[in-house]
Amino acid sequence: RAMAVKRVIRRGLLLVVIYSLLQYRALGLVTVSSLIVAGVLTFGVISVLSWTQGYRLSLPGVAGLIVAIGITADSFIVYFERIRDELRDGRTLVAAVDKGWERARQTILASDAVNFLAAVVLYFLAVGQVKGFAFTLGLTTILDVVVVFLTSRGARLPITTGFTQGVYRVLADARSGAAMVTPPIIETTAPAGRVPPTPRCPRR
Repeated sequence: RAMAVKRVIRRGLLLVVIYSLLQYRALGLVTVSSLIVAGVLTFGVISVLSWTQGYRLSLPGVAGLIVAIGITADSFIVYFERIRDELRDGRTLVAAVDKGWERARQTILASDAVNFLAAVVLYFLAVGQVKGFAFTLGLTTILDVVVVFLTSRGARLPITTGFTQGVYRVLADARSGAAMVTPPIIETTAPAGRVPPTPRCPRR
């Protein structure tokens, strides 16, 4: 049973990584790094609870951890789609990242609040091992808020500097095949009847 659970988790993580890289290219690395951070934090919290409270992770609890993978990945998908929307509206990349985060933050908080409320209700109404699922779901939802707020703001610098042109092309490309947003091109004009001078390279 333990080997089967490990295979399911590995396959789920692999599918999320492949989808993120294919859909968002280099920005998918932000999602992958957030999943790694979330996994480390979750393992640390569960280890502490195991040492101090005697907590044991059950099979329904593992199911809650698997659901948490999708919750964390979905939070970043919401963020990236908000950036796409802002780029389509004509904003610059830096402004789109900031404005997109303001819009995505409300959606992420609302989604995590609903998940946490559902976990609390399920924990108090359920019996047996189902409480293990509710507990891990609520725990990972709280960690998702922490991870998303830390990694998304920390990822602002590489998003806006490391591969600016690539982000313009990847994020601004609508799924329906709409025109991509590109940095503005400055054109030079000359009076009627005159040919604009040809720029020359300075002599050394």
